[in-house]
Formats: sequence, C-alpha cells, structure tokens
Amino acid sequence: MKRREFVTLLGGTFAAWPLAAHAQQPVLPVIGFLHLTSQESSREKLASFRRGLGEIGYVEDNNVAVEYRWAHGDNDRLPTLAAELVHRQVSVIVTLESTQGALAAKAATQTIPIVFMQAADAVRIGLVDSLNRPGGNVTGINLMFSEVAGKRLELLLELVPAAASIAYLRNPTNPVFAESEARVLQAAARDHAVRLLFVNASRASEFEAAFADLVQQQADAVVVSSAVSLLTDPDQIVALAARHAVPAIYAWRPSMAVGGLISYATNLPDAWRQAGVYTGRILKGEKPANLPVLQPTKFELIINLKTAKALGLTVPPPLQVAADEVIE
Repeated sequence: MKRREFVTLLGGTFAAWPLAAHAQQPVLPVIGFLHLTSQESSREKLASFRRGLGEIGYVEDNNVAVEYRWAHGDNDRLPTLAAELVHRQVSVIVTLESTQGALAAKAATQTIPIVFMQAADAVRIGLVDSLNRPGGNVTGINLMFSEVAGKRLELLLELVPAAASIAYLRNPTNPVFAESEARVLQAAARDHAVRLLFVNASRASEFEAAFADLVQQQADAVVVSSAVSLLTDPDQIVALAARHAVPAIYAWRPSMAVGGLISYATNLPDAWRQAGVYTGRILKGEKPANLPVLQPTKFELIINLKTAKALGLTVPPPLQVAADEVIE
C-alpha cells in the first residue's frame, strides 16, 4: 500500500470515530410529568421529587429526561395533557396531587407505568385492585387527605368549641375527590352534632362569592377542601377568611405561610420524595403491579397564634403542645 493511500485510510478511520460514538449513545428514558398547577408553584416540591430520583441513581438531564405538562388549575385539560404524554411514548407517567390527573392518566394508557399521588380512596375509584397488590400499570401514594378530613373538623372544633355550623369549601369540578372528602366530613359532623354546610368554588374568581355564601348561611367556621385546585391562590382564601372573621382549617402549608389559622395534612415534601423513589424503581424495571400503594406516616399540625388572636380565639395549651409548628 502506498504511503498516501495509508494516510488517507487512517484519516478516514479517525473521522468516523465521533460519528460511531454518537450513534452508540444510549437513548435516555423519559418521565412524563403531569400536574394540575404550574411549575412556579411546584418548584420546591419538585426538588423533593428529584431528590427521590437521585436516591435510585437518576439525575434529570443526565441519565433521565422529563417532559412536563402543567394544567394551570384547569382539571378539564388533564385528559388532553395525559394523551400527549402517551403519544410521546414516555417511559413512565407521574401525576402528583391530583385525583383527576391519576384517572386521566389511567384512561389514557393501560401499558405505560403510572405513579400517582392523590387523596381519594384509590381502590374505591378504580385506580388499583388493592393497596398491597395494585395490579395493572398503576401504583403510587395515597395522601390520605380525605381520610383525615374528619380530624381537621375535630381540630377546628377545638378552636371554636361553640360552633354549631361548619362550612365545607369544595371544588365541584373534582367530584370524585369531593364526594370522598364529604363522606368523611359528614360522618365527623354527625359525631360532633354540628351542621355541615356545602359551599362551592373551583377557581379564584369564585372564592369571594363562596365566602359570601357561607357567611349568609351563618357558618361558624370553614373546612377548606384539600383539593389542589383550591391552592392556586392561597392568599385570597386566607384573606377572605380574615376579612369575614371566619376561622378556617387548611390542608396545605402554603396557606399557613400567608397567615392561615391552622392546617393538618400529610408531609408533602416527603411524599414527593417517595414518588421520585418509586419512579426510579420503575425505570429500573420493577412493575407497578408489584409495588404496594404507599400511605404516609408523617402528618403536620401547624397553628398560627397571631391569626388566632386576631379572630379572638384561644388556642388550648394541649393543642399547642401537639402542634409540629406554632407560628407566633
């Protein structure tokens, strides 16, 4: 072989190496992430989800990609967004803090694994066959928000022991969850001999009318539903409760950050982390059918003494001692 031919051949071989290396790069698995609110309102909790993924060895934009779909508070958009993720052929669909999101994802696919985090009875609404052995392509975390709705009513009555009527502010566009939560609240109201009033609101523009309604019905206090759609503007709900001097209990820490009276709920950052862990395990090959639906073991009671004083309420010392956090 002539020297010139050898050099040409050698150069051609080197030139081909980057192309061959590029062609052999592995395709990243893709997580389809579906959520009812927005990236801005979920930023801190997303960090917890990514921390859970990291525990299994996955880092976003390193060895896994994420396709985000945000419904910006509109439940009606969830089926379309879920269908988009199925069409994208993602490796797993993650839908957190939304019963409607979980149902939309399950309706969209029977093959792509789904990790949910929602608060209605997952067996009763048909998401899974059982909590221990979910079956099918769906598993996740039961937030137990509806199960502890009765506890919220009891805590509220400790602050307002003379209350005869308690309003329940719910989102009628999420009927599956609203029915589940209402059932528990009705039982608790009967046990404590108080009247439960129903007030509806599905978006921020309806909150003012809802509070006018509960005031007209002479509600002594209000249980704000744990439906995530009522979290899109916690400032407004807390401000309305203060303006009308109506004691209110919430299920979300953000409501306490803007002056809410009392909240009791699952520790959400830990639940998001666990959802990340489950997602990573599925990416590694485990089947949703064999992963039990998790239930939270950590609940948070937060009380705002300043808000209680503004409402003329005395917080019983035992309740203060039981609180995980007291805001003064």
